[in-house]
Amino acid sequence: MDWGRAKSVLIYSFLLLNLLLCYQLWGDLRDQAGASLDFTSLSAAAQQVMEEKEIRVLSVIPAATPELPNLSYRYSAEPDAPPVALEKPVDSRLIFTFSELTEALKGEIPDIGDYRFDSLESEAGRFVLHPLVQGKWPLFSVRLELIYNDQKIVAYRKPQIQLDPAGGQDEEKQKILPAAKALGSLIEKYLPAGSAVKESSLGYYGELFNSEAQVAAPMWRFMLEDGRTYYVNGISADIISPKTAE
Repeated sequence: MDWGRAKSVLIYSFLLLNLLLCYQLWGDLRDQAGASLDFTSLSAAAQQVMEEKEIRVLSVIPAATPELPNLSYRYSAEPDAPPVALEKPVDSRLIFTFSELTEALKGEIPDIGDYRFDSLESEAGRFVLHPLVQGKWPLFSVRLELIYNDQKIVAYRKPQIQLDPAGGQDEEKQKILPAAKALGSLIEKYLPAGSAVKESSLGYYGELFNSEAQVAAPMWRFMLEDGRTYYVNGISADIISPKTAE
C-alpha cells in the first residue's frame, strides 16, 4: 500500500469535510440573520415590564419588515359540516414530512401543497393547515383539518376558499410593523404575569363573517405557552385576542 498517497487522500478528505462543515455553518448563520433572541430589540419599557412581570420570550423575534397589502378573498364553509372520509387512510407520521404527505393526499386534496402545517394549532385528533398567500404567508383564520385516529389520517374538513390570484398585489402595499415593536406593545399592554411567548410569526388574519367576501390584514401572531393567541395588526398595531374578551 502506498501510505504516502493514502495519507494525502485522508488530508484532502478532512479538508473537504471541514469546508462542507464551514459551508453548513455559514448557511445556518445566514438563515438566522432574519431573526434574533436579542431582547435589546425590544423597547426599554417592554424590557422593564418583562422583568417585573417575569414574562419570557421563547421564540426568535423576526427582524424582517416586508411590504404587504391587505388581502381580499372568498370563503364559505359550514362549521358543523361532517368531515370527508378518505378512501384509503394515510399514515399520520407523514405529517412530519410535508412533501410525502402532499404526495399521499394530493389525489383527494389536489391543492394541499398550497397549505402549511401548523403544529401549534393542531391538537389531539386533528392536524391543522393554513392556506398560503403568495406561497409564503399563512392565512391564520382559515383552516384545513386532517382528522386522524389510531395514527392514521382518516378524513379531512376543507374550507371553500378562493384567494385573490394576485395575492393582493393590486392592493396598496405598506411596510409591516417590526415584530419587536408589535411584541413590545403586547407585553406592555396585555400579557399577564408569568406569560411565555412560544411563537412569533407573520401572516394574514381576519374575522370570518357570514359573507363570502372577506378581507384579511397582515398580522403578527404571538402564541403563548398556555395556548392563548394574540394578533397584532402589521399596519395599525391594533391587538386582537380571538378567544378572549380582549
